[in-house]
Amino acid sequence: MTDLMKAVVLTRFGGTDAFELRDVPVPPVGPRQVRVRVHATAVNPLDYQIRRGDYADHVPLPAITGHDVSGVIEEVGSDVTEFRAGDAVYYTPRIFGGPGSYAEQHVADVDLVGRKPENISHLEAASLTLVGGTVWEALVTRAQLTVGETILVHGGAGGVGTIAIQVAKAMGARVITTARAADHEFMRSLGADAAIDFTSTDYVGAVAELTRGKGVDVVLDTIGGDALTRSPLALADFGRVVSIVDIAQPQNLIAAWDRNAAYHFVFTRQNRGKLDALTALVERGLVRPVVGATLPLARMGEAHELLENKRSYVLHGKVAIDVAGETVALPPRAS
Repeated sequence: MTDLMKAVVLTRFGGTDAFELRDVPVPPVGPRQVRVRVHATAVNPLDYQIRRGDYADHVPLPAITGHDVSGVIEEVGSDVTEFRAGDAVYYTPRIFGGPGSYAEQHVADVDLVGRKPENISHLEAASLTLVGGTVWEALVTRAQLTVGETILVHGGAGGVGTIAIQVAKAMGARVITTARAADHEFMRSLGADAAIDFTSTDYVGAVAELTRGKGVDVVLDTIGGDALTRSPLALADFGRVVSIVDIAQPQNLIAAWDRNAAYHFVFTRQNRGKLDALTALVERGLVRPVVGATLPLARMGEAHELLENKRSYVLHGKVAIDVAGETVALPPRAS
């Protein structure tokens, strides 16, 4: 008899009512794989983009989506020596590479899996995997941010932004971020040296004032659009822009020309090395995941709605999913 598990299944592309909670077979474990009892997952913009059909060619339906796992190993493959049953782990499933994390159990290639930081919860760990790997790829691998440089983080209150601020500070950088005025105190609590209210202030002019006309060395774009095309105007000569936002339409990046700027577009590749580096920062107290809301697995549609319409809420960081429990913690609506 086949063992079954609960999973949230995307039955069609569309709104938040496209999910169904179903009993599905527990996946088998290959020689270099582990099967994990999922304690927590989280919601990313990529998740609701997949749900509404932005990547329909890459996601055959019905599908179990989701890109964050924190849990405990229940079974290891015959060739796995790095872990054993009972180990607490966290990771991002392979993007567009099979079933995702919206389920009670998940099977992953062992090379993707890292040991969960001991000083944070499963909900916090699940809120770090995809955004943390993205930040590491963006700031360390691509931008090669160094001690004493200045970085502008667009969207500092979001899932990526909250981690980027902390990682950049841990690397010895000066951090400027954009966020609503109501979020500025929170941005500073994460380590931001200055915050710009993007709703009422031109960030280019504000950066010029904050840097005495020099500009920043690195811009991290988590928003796209104006944040991408105008960011070179805030750069110092030979500065770098790193964007994690996909571009559906041609963008005019001519403003980068007279800065001799470099652009990097990041679709992060996950591996244990990035997770181990993040774990070291977390266990040293230099980075802490920010969970802004929590819902149980059966309320996935509501979780998607919350993140997709996050400007209607006072939401800091990630929307986490309590797979093993029934935790409900919702942010207040924005005034």
